[in-house]
Amino acid sequence: MKKSLLIFGLLVICVSGDTLTLQDSIDKTLQNSPDIKSLKLKTTQSQHSYDISFADYLPQVNLQAEYDFTQTYVLPSGGKFNTVDDDGWYVGANLKQKIWDFKKTSSKVEASKIDEDMAELSLEDMRALMVYKIKSLYKLIVVQKEDIEVRKKDLASKKAYYEQAKALVVQGLKTKADSSRFLSAYYVAQENLAISQASFDKAKKSLSLYMGEQIKDDTTFQTDTIKKKYIFEEAAMIEEEILANNSQLKIDAQNIDKNILLYKSAKASHYGSIDAIASYRHFDTLNAYDSSLVGETLEIPLYSGGRTTAEAQKALIDIQVTKEQQASKILAIKEELSNLIIDIIRYEKTIKSKQAQLISANDTKDVLQGRYKEGLSTYMEILDAESLALDAELGLLEAYYTKSLAIDHIDYLKGKVE
Repeated sequence: MKKSLLIFGLLVICVSGDTLTLQDSIDKTLQNSPDIKSLKLKTTQSQHSYDISFADYLPQVNLQAEYDFTQTYVLPSGGKFNTVDDDGWYVGANLKQKIWDFKKTSSKVEASKIDEDMAELSLEDMRALMVYKIKSLYKLIVVQKEDIEVRKKDLASKKAYYEQAKALVVQGLKTKADSSRFLSAYYVAQENLAISQASFDKAKKSLSLYMGEQIKDDTTFQTDTIKKKYIFEEAAMIEEEILANNSQLKIDAQNIDKNILLYKSAKASHYGSIDAIASYRHFDTLNAYDSSLVGETLEIPLYSGGRTTAEAQKALIDIQVTKEQQASKILAIKEELSNLIIDIIRYEKTIKSKQAQLISANDTKDVLQGRYKEGLSTYMEILDAESLALDAELGLLEAYYTKSLAIDHIDYLKGKVE
C-alpha cells in the first residue's frame, strides 16, 4: 500500500509542472530589471560626484614646464638697455590649499553627499515599485488562470445543455429554438474562453520579460496570493507610517536639505576665499636660477555681472519649490490612501455579497435544470440562471484581485520591498 502511494506521488510530481512562486518572480525581476541596474549605476555615479566635490578640500598640485625657442631678454648696461635673443626654459610645481571660503566648499560637499543618499532612496523606491508591479502581474495571471477554469466549466455546461436540448427536440419535448439558443450560447462561451486564454498568455509573457526567462506552459502558480487578508488599522496610524517611510517623501526631504546647502554655498560666494600657495621653479635662460614662493592669497569678488546674486536667488527659489512639491505629494498620498482604504472596505462587502450570490445562483440553477427536463421552465430561464452564476463567480474573482491590489498599493506607499 505504501509502495503504491509512493509511486502515485512520484507520478503526480512528474506530471505536474514546476511551481513559480510570487517571491521567485520578484527575486528574478529585481535581479534582471534594467531600471534597477540603471539606478545602481547612478548610485555609483553620485558617489564619484561626491569625490569630485570633496577634492576641493585637498591640496591642488600642478606641474608646469615651458620651453621658448627664442625670446628677447633686456639687459641694462651703463644706463642703456641692450637686448639679446636666445632660447630658454623653465620647469616647476605649484601647490594651492584652501584655508577658508566661508563654508562655500563644505556646503557643496554636504550637498553632494545628499545626492548620494537620494540616489540610494531612488533605488529603494524603484525596488518597491517593481515589487508592486510584479505582484500585480502575478496575481493577474492567477486570476486569469482561474477565469479560464470557470470559462471551461461554463463551456462544458453550455455544450451539455445543447446536447440535452437536441435529444429533447428529437423526442418532441422541446422546439428547435431551444437547441439553437443553447448552441448560440455555446459559441459565445467558446469566444469568451478564447479571450480569457489570450489575456492569460499576454500576462504570462509580460512576467517572463520582467523575469528575464521563459515561463513553461505547465508551470503552476500560487492560487492563494489573491486571497490575502488585510489587518485593518486606524487610518491615522497607516498614514503616519507612510509619511515616515515613503521613499518619495524621503527624497523630497533630502532635496530640500540639498537646496538649502546650495543656497548657503551660493551666498558664501560673495565673500571670496583665503588660500595658501607655494611654488618652486627652476629657470634656465641667460642665467640659471631657482625661484620659490610660500604665502597666502585673499580673493574677494567685487563684480560678476550679477551672476553670484542670481545664483543665490535661484537656490533660494529652489528651496521654496521643493517644499511646495513635497506638500503637494503629501496631499496626493493622503488622498490616495483614503481612497484605497475605502476601496478595501468596499471589496470586503463585495466579496461577501458575491459569495452569497454564487450560492443562491447555483441553487437556482440546480432547481431550474430539473424543471427544464420536466418542461416546467424555459431555456431563457436556464440561461439567465447560468449567466447569474457565471457573473457571480467571475465577480468574486475580480473582487479578490482588486482588493489584493489595493493592499499591495498601500504596502508600496509604505516603502515595503518584499
